[in-house]
Parts: sequence; C-alpha cells; structure tokens
Amino acid sequence: MRGLHSDTGYLLYRLGLRSGQLFNAALQESGVRLRHYALLRYLATVEGAPQRELSARLGYDPSAIVGLVDDLEGLGFVERRPAPGDRRSRVVVLADDGRAFLRDTDRMSRHVTDQLLQPLAEDERTSLHALLLRISDPASTA
Repeated sequence: MRGLHSDTGYLLYRLGLRSGQLFNAALQESGVRLRHYALLRYLATVEGAPQRELSARLGYDPSAIVGLVDDLEGLGFVERRPAPGDRRSRVVVLADDGRAFLRDTDRMSRHVTDQLLQPLAEDERTSLHALLLRISDPASTA
C-alpha cells in the first residue's frame, strides 16, 4: 500500500496550507489575508476587472469575491468604478493605496517564498515555478 507522502496531490495540498499559514501570519498586522493579497496582485496586472472575472481568475466563489472587495474597498485599496463602455456595470480597480500596499509587501512576499522553498536550489525553484504554472492553468500553455 502506498504511503500518504507518495501522493503528489496531498503534498501539493500540504504545501498550499503551509504557504497560506506563512502568508497570513506575515500579513496579520495589515488586516489583510492571503485571499485579499491575491486579489490585489491580480488587479495590479489589469486595468480593472468585473467581480465575475475576479472569481473566475482567482478560483474563488463569487459570493466570497463580494466580501473580499468590500474589505479592500473599506481599506482604500480598491475602488468600484463604472465599466468603460457600460455605465450599468462596475469594475474593481486597484487604488493608489493598494499599489502602495503591494510595494510595501514585496519584501514580505519574497521572504515567505524563500522560507517555503529554502530546501531548493535556485534552478530547482525556477523549474518548480514553471511546472506549477503549467499545471495551475493548463489553458495558458495551450
């Protein structure tokens, strides 16, 4: 019978838990959690996004996105604005305070990643990153 640690899916799950714990501990003082941070990081790559796109891209339940955006809007990190070309729709946009928060947390993010990947050599980290990209979004490699 195979042991638990021979199951790659389980190991990925455990790594995800550990990553989340480390990120949330590092972010604790800011009042932001990893889910908020991921949303901010995504918004930093686009000019604004409807909440349904945030849900699809981040893999979060649509009802969770509403709460996350509400939290971030309360902190002044994001704004809801009318969508270009459709004033009835709204998009979520990264605010200046959100950009500043991301700049201020860059070092923290690198530190957490370094903690997680400490046992790996630099070339192994690069390979792992490429492999994770490939399996996390198969459509991006098509």
